[in-house]
Amino acid sequence: MLRREFLASLAALAAAPRASWAQDGEPGLQLGARTPFSASDVADMAREMATRDYEPRPLIPEEWRNLTYDQYRKIWFDSRNALWEGSDAPQRVDVFPPGLYFPQAIKTYVVEDGQARPMLFDLNVFDTTDKFPNVPIDDTLGYSGLRLRAELRQPGIYEEYAVFQGASYFRGIGTGDIYGLSARGLALKTGDPMGEEFPDFTRFWLERPEDGTTTIVLHALLDGPSCTGAYRFEITPGQPLTMQVEVEIFARKTLTHVGIAPLTSMFLFDDTDRQRFDDFRPAVYDSDGLMIHNGAGEVIWRPLANPLTLQISAFGDTDPRGFGLMQRARNFEHFNDLEALYHRRPGLWVTPGEGWGRGNVQLVEIPADLEIYDNIVAYWRPSADIEAGQSHRMTYRLDWGEDPAPRTAMPLRVTNTAAGGRPEGGRIFAIDFENADHVPEDLSRLDRLVRSSAGEVTEGIIQRNPATGGPRLAFTFMPGDATWAEFRAQLRLDGEALSEVWLYRWTKS
Repeated sequence: MLRREFLASLAALAAAPRASWAQDGEPGLQLGARTPFSASDVADMAREMATRDYEPRPLIPEEWRNLTYDQYRKIWFDSRNALWEGSDAPQRVDVFPPGLYFPQAIKTYVVEDGQARPMLFDLNVFDTTDKFPNVPIDDTLGYSGLRLRAELRQPGIYEEYAVFQGASYFRGIGTGDIYGLSARGLALKTGDPMGEEFPDFTRFWLERPEDGTTTIVLHALLDGPSCTGAYRFEITPGQPLTMQVEVEIFARKTLTHVGIAPLTSMFLFDDTDRQRFDDFRPAVYDSDGLMIHNGAGEVIWRPLANPLTLQISAFGDTDPRGFGLMQRARNFEHFNDLEALYHRRPGLWVTPGEGWGRGNVQLVEIPADLEIYDNIVAYWRPSADIEAGQSHRMTYRLDWGEDPAPRTAMPLRVTNTAAGGRPEGGRIFAIDFENADHVPEDLSRLDRLVRSSAGEVTEGIIQRNPATGGPRLAFTFMPGDATWAEFRAQLRLDGEALSEVWLYRWTKS
């Protein structure tokens, strides 16, 4: 997985102090000659490229690629040079320098009135300290990504809300949130023992937004050894931030393990496995669970884990209604971290734009010992392969925010999972659910469903948690000779589902 240092560097760039202008009167980002452009051009380009062998983009000079992390932090974009700065456009766009984790440039174009103009690389749009080394300038250089800003809360104050940088990675935040998990254009062979493939966004086209709207349209061209792709993002900031995504993938090779709408996050520890980490904080993670609203109408909550070995879970489905990595812990005390502020990280919900057919929501959990690693991946994996020479088109919406999953007709949500050993053997699991008007005062009316694929579980007891007002289901698990087990638990009322289905995988330490 990509290291989280490069994600943290984006925030460092945004917070870095400004130095003096590189040149007096520097006019900002420069654009080249105009050429006609239409949205279909991106798909046409991807389709044609897929008929040819993959050709990697040229690398930028070695001096740029060998920058250290500290050196890379010594160069940052001067926001006075932002695209559309000083105009009446409702957006501002910043760019990021190449180098370090970004050894290849992305060609970026600005589209207005059906004409596309390329952004020309200019070192003078950046500020540096005297610790930034002298580096060569040649035709291979270009910007490594872009940042979007808009007037989110105050007129005249343009706050960032999305970043596109690194392979096909991008991140967004709802207004008031801070950056956390990421999304990708495509995942290929994630968790495969032969290695994962990371196709790149190689070109961007930004449409100048219409006056009076904060929505912006970004087109992207994807390229990699196995496929190409054409993407259209219609991005609207707010709480939540929404991205309407249209994508068509063109297969160079038969794609047998494709991840659609992939999400990437970090989970280090929580109340279920805190004993593995000597840390003053009670929990460390960007996301605490995978939520799925499947095609049958069932709502599933799967708490995340940091396993000792690679763990892959597949949740089979037909025409899913949505899935996402959520951050339900919203109190500072849950993390006690004054710097990372994990309680302000966004969740990310995926809503299919049409029937996606048969497949599964796949969850990959990778062992990690430090919070700098993104070790959680979730995506939709279609059952059918995409054959070489064929294309696959899909649409979906991404909602980034504090609580982006739809609440209509949703059952009682899980708010926390805790686990610990018993002196007499076995483990206790405690599942807290939110309080709601439809929870009966007399909890004895509730039925509980507790099942395990191995070992033995008690039927569980239900008590009211005085801190939350909601019910808590606790049960004991006796593993016996089992080395792993899958649990399923749910609260029911009058024969109907009252809560989400809680799923969990236990593995022997």
